Amino acid sequence: MNVVRRTAAALAATAVMGAAAPAVAATSSPSPPAAIPDGLYGTSDPKYDGVWRQSLALLAQDTAGVRPAAKAVDWLVGQQCANGAFAPFRADGAKACDAKVVVDTNSTAAAVQALAALGGHDAATGKAVGWLKSVQNKDGGWGYAPGGASDANSTAVVIGALAAVGEQPARVTKGGNSPYDALLKLALPCDAKDAGAFAYQPDKKGELAANADATAAAVVGALGKGLTGAAAKPADDSPACADASDAGQAARNGAAYLIKALAKDRHLTSAMPGAEPQPDYGNTADAVLALATAGQADRAAGAVRWLEANSAQWARANGPAAYAELILAANAARADVRDFGGQDLVGLLNATGPRPASVPASASAKAHSAEAGEKDDSGSGVWWTVGGCFVVGIVVGLLSSRRNKRRRP
Repeated sequence: MNVVRRTAAALAATAVMGAAAPAVAATSSPSPPAAIPDGLYGTSDPKYDGVWRQSLALLAQDTAGVRPAAKAVDWLVGQQCANGAFAPFRADGAKACDAKVVVDTNSTAAAVQALAALGGHDAATGKAVGWLKSVQNKDGGWGYAPGGASDANSTAVVIGALAAVGEQPARVTKGGNSPYDALLKLALPCDAKDAGAFAYQPDKKGELAANADATAAAVVGALGKGLTGAAAKPADDSPACADASDAGQAARNGAAYLIKALAKDRHLTSAMPGAEPQPDYGNTADAVLALATAGQADRAAGAVRWLEANSAQWARANGPAAYAELILAANAARADVRDFGGQDLVGLLNATGPRPASVPASASAKAHSAEAGEKDDSGSGVWWTVGGCFVVGIVVGLLSSRRNKRRRP
């Protein structure tokens, strides 16, 4: 899920989702920016994305053979509430969670995936999965906030968490529906304009609008995979849309849509309210990961080359989560994460947080060079410091899109 969109989703959830569940409430007055904990990756305010970016960073390091610093892992474990859920960020992990702590499914599911990958955290992941099951909707899916309407992104990231701990998502049901049933309800039919795509949520009339971000997430989720995706065996041919009676076919249909969406410019686009469409680096990386997971890495090669040539400034501005997205996409597509358009993505990610406990011997020189050159530039602060109007624009756009049940900006 795109790093800026993920952070903006947390902003909107804090503002408008408190009424969706009794356990979630927003504070009545703004609080000062939180100090950056010693074990946390990035230098920007972690209030809305601390757990998310930490989880992605740890997952990306794990895929690259890096053993993260113990204090980085301990910080993530310490963010968990007693009921198993995670909030985007808690400044004082020793303080018990109360009704003012805004927990959510995305932070919780991402933390589960990271801790499961690292191993040795069965108690924490077990409690978290238990909480996720307790807030499953009757359609089989999950919304961002507990009690909120199911959406493709949240359902997909929870599927990844279930799979990470050895659960079979198809058997995790509510009202007779599994997470795959929820995703199927969000898949556009083959006779639609955007055949094969997934919607984020239905609109007020129950109609579905294609959403590239939701499609990338849903393809991975429908295949039973998580945030790291998978380097799947190459498919024999390019997928074509066909009636989807199961999640596997829906994933192939979604892959066909993404291939078509990337064909013209080799990247996806997005637009903030009042702004011209811009290249969407995060969504493009997510699409690459989705296609690789669906066995279509060859058809994502153009997008990989585009990211290699164009993503450096975006990644530097958005910090650890952006570097992690690129690493996970490149790894799934079998690209070189140590020489991605001339960048050592792993070394750059490592430089945004505490020094890892160990790195592969063959990567030590590159990692040291990246850390020396990038340490002061890490973090995701650029989009926060452009100005208050930018953040307000994100929230306004989100609230509008939520009312229209379209996509997160």
